[in-house]
Amino acid sequence: MWLTGLPSAGKSTLATALAARLREQGRRVEVLDGDELRRTVSAGLGFSRADREENVRRVGARAAELARAGAIVLVAVIAPYADSRAEVRRLHVAAGIPYLEIHVATPIEVCMRRDVKGLYKRHAEGELTGLTGVDDPYEVPEAPDLRVDTRHEPVETSAKALDNLLHVRIPPVS
Repeated sequence: MWLTGLPSAGKSTLATALAARLREQGRRVEVLDGDELRRTVSAGLGFSRADREENVRRVGARAAELARAGAIVLVAVIAPYADSRAEVRRLHVAAGIPYLEIHVATPIEVCMRRDVKGLYKRHAEGELTGLTGVDDPYEVPEAPDLRVDTRHEPVETSAKALDNLLHVRIPPVS
């Protein structure tokens, strides 16, 4: 399950909440968080288009690896480009791995108010350029498997919707 959206949209928060629900159900789950992955599997990559695409490719490969090993993988990564997300989907489908794309569709004004990592503030102060959704593109998914708007519903409501989708598309093994 790939959660994509703007910085501070709530991707990691939703992935963490859903992971807790799934673990309570006895399901094996792994969370791949974009910030953590940038420090590990994608250390050394910058924020050019090529580096962002390489980051998504690496994360997609890691997610597929974990899924083949039997985990439900929740990926919380911006993944700003539609073609990169489509390539990750193709990789999973070709390997027979279910893939769900979730658009965490939080408006930029809300993301700017949250500004969890201070990115929008740093951008406004001229300390940062290339911020996704501001001066670097974010290509909104045209047909995600689910779109959630975290400004109107509590985290637990969104996590429940993701859990319901997962149960329909990837039922638990008895």
